[in-house]
Amino acid sequence: MKIKAFAVEEWMNEYEVGAKYNIAETCVDSVSLDELFALCGEDRDAFLSAFCSRRLTYGDIEGAPAFREGICRLYHSLRPEEVITTHGAAGANHHVFYSLVEPGDRVISVMPAYQQLYSIPESYGADLQILRLREENGWLPDLQELQALATPDTRLICINNPNNPTGALMPAPMLREIVEIARSVNAYVLCDEVYRHLTQEDGWSESIVDLYDKGISVSSMSKVFSLAGLRLGWIATHDKALMRSLLSHRDYNHISCGMFDEAIAGIALAHADRLLKRSQDIVRENAAIVAGWVERESHIRWSCPQAGTTALICYDYDLPSYEFCTRMYHESGAFVTPGDCFEQPKSFRLGYACDAQTLREGLCACSRFFRSLEEGR
Repeated sequence: MKIKAFAVEEWMNEYEVGAKYNIAETCVDSVSLDELFALCGEDRDAFLSAFCSRRLTYGDIEGAPAFREGICRLYHSLRPEEVITTHGAAGANHHVFYSLVEPGDRVISVMPAYQQLYSIPESYGADLQILRLREENGWLPDLQELQALATPDTRLICINNPNNPTGALMPAPMLREIVEIARSVNAYVLCDEVYRHLTQEDGWSESIVDLYDKGISVSSMSKVFSLAGLRLGWIATHDKALMRSLLSHRDYNHISCGMFDEAIAGIALAHADRLLKRSQDIVRENAAIVAGWVERESHIRWSCPQAGTTALICYDYDLPSYEFCTRMYHESGAFVTPGDCFEQPKSFRLGYACDAQTLREGLCACSRFFRSLEEGR
């Protein structure tokens, strides 16, 4: 199978480890196990003592009950038997395409978004149609364009809400309109929801699986819950035929997730409200820091993100984004992601969910690089 290079992951792999100011990271500031147990008010030693006595079998093949029950509490209408646990959201997205898409199927995917959502179905021989998100529309989809693309042979519509890299958030009425378009052609809707709940304002974040019987929600423990090291995600859907296909294909490439990982995730989701509060506090404080910085800089602009951990910063310097970001990395220590990783030239993705001190120092480093460009150095 031939597939395009995964641009954002290759960039992160090459530069992330040596970054001085990592403001490309997309997970909310990660926690240690000690921090997790303290935050949740759980007895770490009792948990470890009990777990260390267990034999390391495959565990619960379909997912640990506490983990799946915790996932269900993040939705209004979900039952544990409608959840499949996976190796991260990356594994979840890949598993959906692997189980659902055949050559010739029409797949509509938004762009910019996480590259899996369009490169994987394209590699399977799908009739890939791109629904381009535009800055002038606040990076939200044009539903008339979606309606025109949604032909009777459409198998799947892929969206990303909140959006990576822009931080745009589709409101509930827009999601319902997308559902009606999908229903009119009997298509599934896959929504990558890994940043769900990380909103700048209080309120319930709708999920596609609560709105549509053929909706597919993908998420993980990485971004919102600060536990990327667990490598755990999930697929949630009410559609029984799809669940049968997912479970059948899972036997070939997955079998089960790690016992220890799922046990930790079960504890985290039992106290999801505490973790969500921590994460929301971080992204809201940090978004305000970035907003002040953007306002002070005359050569950049953004559409202020409504949710998530990332923002797309557009610039007017006469440099392509890979050169811009590579030079900034080496000359200032500030590490961001080129917009061309998302096919958005003359821009970069900024991650603002790290600790506030790193963010401030990273933005100052960016500003120093801007000044050097303006002075012709």
